[in-house]
Amino acid sequence: MYVREADGERAVGQYPDATPEEALAYYERKFVELEGQVSLLEQRLRGGANAQDVAKAVSALAPTIPTANAVGDLQGLAERLGRLAETLGAATEKQSAEAQQAVADAVADREALVAEAEALAAQDLSKAQWKQVTSQLDALFARWQTAQHSAPRIPKKDADELWKRFRAARGTIETARKGFFAQLDTVHRDARGRKQTLVERAEALAPKGAAGIPDYRRLLDDWKTAGRAGKKVDDALWARFKAAGDVLYGAKSEADALENIEFSANLEKKLALLDEAEPLLKATDRTAARTTLTGIQRRWDEIGKVPRDEVRVVEDRLRKIEAAVRKLEDDHWNRTDPEKQARSEGFAAQLHAAIAKAEDELAAAKTSGDKARVKKAEEALAAQRAWLDALG
Repeated sequence: MYVREADGERAVGQYPDATPEEALAYYERKFVELEGQVSLLEQRLRGGANAQDVAKAVSALAPTIPTANAVGDLQGLAERLGRLAETLGAATEKQSAEAQQAVADAVADREALVAEAEALAAQDLSKAQWKQVTSQLDALFARWQTAQHSAPRIPKKDADELWKRFRAARGTIETARKGFFAQLDTVHRDARGRKQTLVERAEALAPKGAAGIPDYRRLLDDWKTAGRAGKKVDDALWARFKAAGDVLYGAKSEADALENIEFSANLEKKLALLDEAEPLLKATDRTAARTTLTGIQRRWDEIGKVPRDEVRVVEDRLRKIEAAVRKLEDDHWNRTDPEKQARSEGFAAQLHAAIAKAEDELAAAKTSGDKARVKKAEEALAAQRAWLDALG
């Protein structure tokens, strides 16, 4: 089997015991395989494969094409491979520049992480919200680890220097955090001791029953200023403290219940007394109203206490009746006060004189025909009459 080339024919092999067509097909397949290798290299370069790796493959494949035992356009295939080799130089330079830029970007990203960590460490850590600060620091460290594993490898000198700064910032934060929680443990321990004492004192009040409530309230005031002992400890101690108070208030509730039963009869009596007294709301005779009210007030005091939750209801009704009687007396006094009457009569005389004068001025104004003067005189007269009506 031969292949035609520019300088003649070249034998590419033999294929015994086969027809010419079968032999030709075999050597054409060999050519297709070579062409496939060239196409694959072209695709790899277009797909962004490393140009140096492609160049090595081209160098290995190029010498085999001119002497290949295959039938096809070997010359054209060699030229395609040559053109591919020509583009590899530019591709290598481009990829090298991109790789350098990627490294520079990776260094910049790592420097940004360091700057964030140093800014976090530079704040006033005595006022830090440690849950938030710890979360931020953990997120920065996770981003650092991701950059190490997935980003382009940066120069060792840069990597070491940046890690040293990141580690120093992280160490500053960790030292401050440990100091804060060590101090917090001391505060919690002191608060725990104070609250434990308060719980024991509250539990000791149980034999006093309702009488122990004032002491319990004072202990509650002390509890509010005792500080925090940590959530779990606080919750447990508070449960005991509250249970001690529940014992006292439970005893008080029982006493109140018994008291309410005892005072229920008094309530019925006072309600009947209020029904008897409420007609005084419409009374007009102040003397009779005061006499009736005085008798009701005396009987009211003799009845005694009513259930606690009814005290305000009945007291408010009685206060309303007392206010009505007091108003009758105040109104009478205002009407009969000699000093006030004298002042009223003197002022009334002055008003009558002023009205007479205003009427004369109005008549004179009308005679003159001066409309402005008439209007002014009418307004003055109206004002004086209004004062007299108010004095009534």
